[in-house]
Amino acid sequence: MSALTVLTACGPYQYYGGTGLHDATPAEVAGSWENVEGTHVAFREDGTALLERLDGQDFDFEDGWRLSGTGTWQLTDDDGGQKVRLVLTARTQVESRFPLTAHDPLAPEPPTTYSWYFHVDRAQHDELKLFFFYGDPDVGNAYVMTRKAAS
Repeated sequence: MSALTVLTACGPYQYYGGTGLHDATPAEVAGSWENVEGTHVAFREDGTALLERLDGQDFDFEDGWRLSGTGTWQLTDDDGGQKVRLVLTARTQVESRFPLTAHDPLAPEPPTTYSWYFHVDRAQHDELKLFFFYGDPDVGNAYVMTRKAAS
C-alpha cells in the first residue's frame, strides 16, 4: 500500500500575516517615497497623497498599467502589523510598463480609483520601508518603497 501526498500551490506569501511591526507613527510615514522603477509617492501630513507611476498590487500588476494622481492615506494597525492604506481618488495619468503596441481590446481598462495596502517594516538601521506583493502570490515578489533621499 502506498500513500499519496497532495501539495497545494500555496506559496509562503500567499497567506502573509504581516511584519508584526506596531510602533511606526504617521509622522514617520509622511514624506516622499520611491522605488527603483521610478515610482514616487508623497504622503502628506494632512492625510493626502500624490502618486506617480504606481503599479498595481497582487495580480493587477500583470495588467501593466501605472497610475498617477492624488488620493488619501492612513496608517492602520491589526494583529499582523501596521499597513499604509493608499487610495487613489483622482487619476491624472496612466502609463504602461509594456512597449507601446496596438491596443488589446481584451485588456482590462486601468482603474480610475484604486487602493493599495503597503506593509510597514523596519530596515537595518531602523528606518521604515513600505512594500506590497505583486504578481503570483506563490512567487512572493515584493514592490519595495524607500524614503526618498534629500537632495
